Amino acid sequence: MRGLWLTLGLMLGQPAMAADSPLTLDAVLAYADQAHPDLDAAQAEANLAQASQLLAKSQNDLRITLDASLRTGRNPLDGGYTDDNFASLGARKLIWDGGRNKLASDAAALEAEGRQTQYLDAIAQRRLALMNRFFDVLLTDMQYAVDSELTAVAYVSFGNGKDRLQVGELSSVALAEMEARYQDIRVKREDDLRQARSKRALLANAMNRPGELPSELVEPTLQDNDRPLPALNDLQAALEADNPRLQAQKRLLAAAQKRLEAQRAANRPNLELEAGTATYSRATATRDNIHFGLNLTWPLYQGHQTDALVAQEQARFQLLQAQYERLRLDLGQALRDSFEEIDYLRTAARPAAEVNANYRDQRLERARAEYEMELKTNLGTGMADIQAARLRRKAVDYQLALAWERLNGLLGRPLATVKPTNTIEETK
Repeated sequence: MRGLWLTLGLMLGQPAMAADSPLTLDAVLAYADQAHPDLDAAQAEANLAQASQLLAKSQNDLRITLDASLRTGRNPLDGGYTDDNFASLGARKLIWDGGRNKLASDAAALEAEGRQTQYLDAIAQRRLALMNRFFDVLLTDMQYAVDSELTAVAYVSFGNGKDRLQVGELSSVALAEMEARYQDIRVKREDDLRQARSKRALLANAMNRPGELPSELVEPTLQDNDRPLPALNDLQAALEADNPRLQAQKRLLAAAQKRLEAQRAANRPNLELEAGTATYSRATATRDNIHFGLNLTWPLYQGHQTDALVAQEQARFQLLQAQYERLRLDLGQALRDSFEEIDYLRTAARPAAEVNANYRDQRLERARAEYEMELKTNLGTGMADIQAARLRRKAVDYQLALAWERLNGLLGRPLATVKPTNTIEETK
């Protein structure tokens, strides 16, 4: 395969990563929590929620205000101008608001937790995307190898056909058919090369290293493909308990409930403690240099404003509730699909691919024996069939690895931490 990598590296014609550092799957997955627009957006959402939480908590903070003014005014009694400067320092502290601030702070804290959980899910989705892009490159390269073998066979066949035409052993129509077949498979191989460039660019973008196309990739061993598969009911319980998207939606729903309760408490009174000191250039009987007070504010009637705001928050809560239920259904189906896919790949697709590969090996050995005994003039498509069988087997392995990774992402924790009552193998 080394020759194939070198050929691809030359034909890609793009800036590449260091040729002496083949790219491994582990190295690619290390970019999952690194800077990337998808992750940056999730982080920004989490930061915005944390800022909203700080804002909600600050509504009950002590507020200190300095006011000062330099001014003069004309007294109508004597017609002269008199300075009327002042400076004041005041402090206010809300001491009771009927629980509205506490409810708003709790809502903001729940939303911040939910956004942070969504950020962790974004990392899991990045892992899945990176793995998918890595496998796409490997499969495209293997398809290029298959079509290169077929192109070589078709080219040799076409060349032999031209010789046979010269001696009258082949008609011009048959030769034209050989040339058409050769051109068709050659076009397919060139398209594989185009796909190889495209898939490498997509991998580089997923790693947030645009333009740095990797030349050689190391095939992963994927030992975790053979791990035990817990029973579906155990996976469903783990999904309900730990799925990050579901947990985030629960927190957003709880936050909406708190906001609804806070809005329903909007007509409760406020008690505020006030204190201040001031100095004036012109003393009057109504001015105090020190004052203390307890202020009561009670919104007795605000028309339909409160009812409208309550209805608005209630509608938001109902929307989040519907989204939560929809998400539960979607995630449950995704879990079942991943479970069934893993079982199918391990019990049907992978054994069939292995049998096919063994058959192609035996067929190639027979073709070689016939060639050595001069019963055949060439090996035909034997090498291409071997490459195609290998492609089929690897495609199943990569699909299985992606299904396992998808299952891990749905559970929100490593599959090894799920305590199964039994496994799928034990139930068969």
